[in-house]
Amino acid sequence: MDSEPLRIPLDQLRTAFELALQHIEASAGSAVALEHDYFWSIPGDELYDVPNEPKTITIGQLSESWQHLEDLLADPNRAVGHHLVWLADVLRAIGQDTGPVATTRAT
Repeated sequence: MDSEPLRIPLDQLRTAFELALQHIEASAGSAVALEHDYFWSIPGDELYDVPNEPKTITIGQLSESWQHLEDLLADPNRAVGHHLVWLADVLRAIGQDTGPVATTRAT
């Protein structure tokens, strides 16, 4: 499983995010309601250790993740890398609640 690290150009990531968000806005409107608040979470040190089954599964809370993001919006100078983890929690829930994954790809 040793290979070169995956490099993600941030400008392309930003564009992909914007396109996905535009799609959700077009179908769901300016806000989304999430059905569930609690979710299973695997700690970061075990999340990518694929050869070994996680020993620790914890519970996360979407409303808590969202509160961290609202705090960031209130004070952008307090940004830390972990805000992306909280953002990912919320984005995963939105993506899973708003419809199936497309199975075809335009060529």
